[in-house]
Amino acid sequence: MSVIVYSTPSCPYCTMVKDFLKKQQVPFEDYDVSRDQRRAEEMVRKSGQMGVPVTDVNGRIFVGYRPSEIESALHR
Repeated sequence: MSVIVYSTPSCPYCTMVKDFLKKQQVPFEDYDVSRDQRRAEEMVRKSGQMGVPVTDVNGRIFVGYRPSEIESALHR
């Protein structure tokens, strides 16, 4: 399983997504798009959005804090 969170340090919803994944004991990669332009471009390419958080669960893209949808994707 591949889980990626595109986030920024000042984003409260990013923290909520990461806390949710930690509570679910789901390993994930966290990319700070405020510091990594390549990852920021990757995030926009995948989601069509410039806002964070963007969560990629095995290629399924979720914009914003969507715990029930993310959980559903984790159990597929």
